[in-house]
Amino acid sequence: MDFSLSTGALNTLTDHTLIVAVPSEGDLPSATQQINQDFGGIIDTLLQQKDFSGKAGSTLLLPSVNGTRMILMGIGKDAIKGKDWIKSVKAAATCLKNSASDKGAITLHGLSFDDVDEAWAHQQLAQCFEDALYEFKECKSKPKEGEEDESKTIETLTVIADPAMETALQQGKAIAVGMALCKTLGNLPGNIATPSFLAETAVSLAEQYDKLAVDVLEEDRMEELGMGSFLSVSAGSIEPGKLICLNYTGGKKGDAPHVLVGKGITFDTGGISLKPGAGMDEMKYDMCGAASVLGTLKTLCALNLPINVVGVIAAAENMPAGHATKPGDIVTAMNGTTIEILNTDAEGRLVLCDALTYAIDTFKPASIVDIATLTGACMMALGGVNSGLMTQDEALAEEIQSAAELSRDAVWRLPLQEEYQELLDSNFADIANIGGRLAGATTAACFLSRFTEGQKWAHLDIAGTAWFSGGKNKGSSGRPVPLLVTYLMGKE
Repeated sequence: MDFSLSTGALNTLTDHTLIVAVPSEGDLPSATQQINQDFGGIIDTLLQQKDFSGKAGSTLLLPSVNGTRMILMGIGKDAIKGKDWIKSVKAAATCLKNSASDKGAITLHGLSFDDVDEAWAHQQLAQCFEDALYEFKECKSKPKEGEEDESKTIETLTVIADPAMETALQQGKAIAVGMALCKTLGNLPGNIATPSFLAETAVSLAEQYDKLAVDVLEEDRMEELGMGSFLSVSAGSIEPGKLICLNYTGGKKGDAPHVLVGKGITFDTGGISLKPGAGMDEMKYDMCGAASVLGTLKTLCALNLPINVVGVIAAAENMPAGHATKPGDIVTAMNGTTIEILNTDAEGRLVLCDALTYAIDTFKPASIVDIATLTGACMMALGGVNSGLMTQDEALAEEIQSAAELSRDAVWRLPLQEEYQELLDSNFADIANIGGRLAGATTAACFLSRFTEGQKWAHLDIAGTAWFSGGKNKGSSGRPVPLLVTYLMGKE
């Protein structure tokens, strides 16, 4: 969808469907007052008759009047809160999509915001509008002969705004584009989105942007480097594992990059520690950390941010087989640490630890953040609202929490104290890969912390936020692309 910025008046765009903001209380905004006057006080009438409430997230599509369609968009209180603005924009986008029109027009003139500024509101307008229109069609068959494809899209949204808002609109659209890539990769089934497919996607992305380069480490190279932990996960699959490194050079030559490391388990059966069958189809989403890294890099390229960023993706498939790793096996990680594998379903940390070691040794990062659908424990603790944040670096924690608040891509900080480390003790190796039933999200982060000592490092557990389970909303959420982009934009 194209976003067109105009400095005209909303009531002049009669060939568009006009999206008109209506509060639940207080005076109508100036632009809405003009539309109300042009259409004979129709908005006043609807409010008085309680045919429309103005509640945030409510919409009403009015019949064409003199050839002009109109959508009333409820915005809640006249001092709009950020969360209500997001709800309202998404509802309006859905309403426009379900209408017969393919062009919309909107203005924020006269709107008053409570806890956000005008630039943020325009960024979220573009981001949420684009995101609300996302559809996964890659695996749908074509309509049968004689049937029409019922899906439609919006060609243009014209935004009446000051030209200074152009940057905010473009930022919002770029974030949505990154989210769309993240969603699509997550939604693809495991028989398509294999480690090789992720590598091909990274190469294709690099071909589109001059500032992005890709290097893919194959299993023989990983074996030479001593990545026994990573290779223990891919051992049971016919799909070879890949360590995918994307290098975005938007900043000064020689500046240390900020590194994102994504878990890319393209399907997780649990290995020999086999998962229950119910809901196992959702384990195609176990690569959403990797998908978020690819989506974030795509957004950075679109925005041409003046920083250096490296994305490292640990891509493997976790399968049971005669040559798969067994509970009780001991493997050696790239940094020499021996690991007793007590549960092969705790595989994400096994690929991530070698990816982290490689990223630190190779790229000498200014900061490093790993993103992973790592633990059911985090999902149970935080549900689908907050991603889990764990770090011992207070400055980095503050940066990520501030970015989460600004992007509305929420995180909640979980403990990472030294006392939890003893839960990973092993009688037979340097460390066990699980710490028992207690504090599962924290002990997983404790495991990764053994491989990031001395680094400015944080861990994001997105097990509860990367996708929606069941029902009509089932699918990848595109999170935490908004959080990661906003965090990196703060590094400019």
